[in-house]
Amino acid sequence: MNEHCGLTYEYWKDRGEGCMVNTADGFSVNWNNINNLLARKGVRPGGKDHVVTYEADYRPNGNSYLGVYGWTTSPLIEYYILDSWGTWRPPGGEGFVGTVESDGGTYDIYKTQRVNQPSIEGTATFYQFWSVRKEKRTSGTITVANHFDAWGRFGLTLGRFYEVSLVVEGYQSSGSADVKLSIQ
Repeated sequence: MNEHCGLTYEYWKDRGEGCMVNTADGFSVNWNNINNLLARKGVRPGGKDHVVTYEADYRPNGNSYLGVYGWTTSPLIEYYILDSWGTWRPPGGEGFVGTVESDGGTYDIYKTQRVNQPSIEGTATFYQFWSVRKEKRTSGTITVANHFDAWGRFGLTLGRFYEVSLVVEGYQSSGSADVKLSIQ
């Protein structure tokens, strides 16, 4: 487990050029002609009571996500609470289950499935849970419990936490971001 200034971090990419640099109050990342890249910093294993406050200079050129991210195990779930994105609003409209109000905005909730894709447990088939803000923003507070509780009401059950992180993800795109964050 990688740690920096009291938080854990992880940098993952498959193909293309990218770089993540930790800073005292967050991280910066840039990517170029990437296939898929994730730069994230947060708390492990974390839990449902974290509140993430962040401010980002977020400049995606193409498809990208900005928000809270993580995994659980038993069941294996990849989850996103997204406040902003690039040219494409994930996850594309399928799997919509409802909405939740949180931190001054409305988020659409989705459940999607990934089949034989990379995960923290190797190649696997797993569900993704999403909360995607209706109106983009690049700074604010994300009260994660509001989303986890709402997912539970819709029958979307998380497992044991692996992490609660702030992520910048790039997909088949280029871009950059400078992120300041704190997690309570």
